[in-house]
Amino acid sequence: MSQLYEHIDTLNSPYEAFRAEYIYRNDPPRPHWHYYAELLYVESGRLSVECNEQRVTMNEGDFAFLHAQAIHNVVPDLTSKFRYGVIKFDLSRLTGSRFFTPNLRAVAEQARRSPDASFLFPKETIDSALFSRVFNTCINELSNRRYGSDLMVYSNLCELMVCLARIWQSQGVLTGTGRTAGVEGIDSIVEYIDEHSSDILLVTDLAKRCGMSYSNFALKFKQMYGRSCKEYIELVRVSKAENLLLFSDLDMTGISIETGFADCSHLIKVFKKWKGITPKQYKLQNSRF
Repeated sequence: MSQLYEHIDTLNSPYEAFRAEYIYRNDPPRPHWHYYAELLYVESGRLSVECNEQRVTMNEGDFAFLHAQAIHNVVPDLTSKFRYGVIKFDLSRLTGSRFFTPNLRAVAEQARRSPDASFLFPKETIDSALFSRVFNTCINELSNRRYGSDLMVYSNLCELMVCLARIWQSQGVLTGTGRTAGVEGIDSIVEYIDEHSSDILLVTDLAKRCGMSYSNFALKFKQMYGRSCKEYIELVRVSKAENLLLFSDLDMTGISIETGFADCSHLIKVFKKWKGITPKQYKLQNSRF
């Protein structure tokens, strides 16, 4: 599968959304896979979609959910005008309360494993107005990158995924609540890292949570996310520090504590490593007032 792998930076770009209205004639579609889930919504025309050796034809108003790590290929019908929306996203980012809400990544995983679940949702089976609105919102927000865009995308994707979960539930695909407990899988360990970034995080402990040896975990993590687990943790903490620098009144000590750095000097060192400037310089350059 390595030759078909499409790398996506899941940390810095947890969401991608765009609209396709043409095809690269010099670079025809080819089978590929990635660690994102991929959503397709046909606005006009027809698509031929292959996913894990299954082929379907999508017509106007149809929707498809392509699971993470599934080998797939999307080929538009060039004999007619076509237009379709695409959203790619890291399911692990759609988190809620671990105890009171379904784990949407676990819900999708259960659907993936079910032989009765299809990746195609004909327009008669979905709320077309909702799905059209979600795709338009996500594409517009990620194109314009206005204040709060990621939050808007997050809320719309959560709404869409809950609708899909209810469809799967009505089809008998889901056999439980979608809540998970116990050992983490490496596909969801980034969710744990995000939730516990202010705590002490050791790669050896994370490997144990996944039921893996340190060496196997480290290798698999880098293959999945394009960097080491230690680097990933640093980037999560730096990303959170960026927000606190701009949108809180915390001093450097408070930001260090909130983001899991040992002290101010540690924060400054790691922040400069990834951003090329100090936290103070970053705040001065990005403050509007």
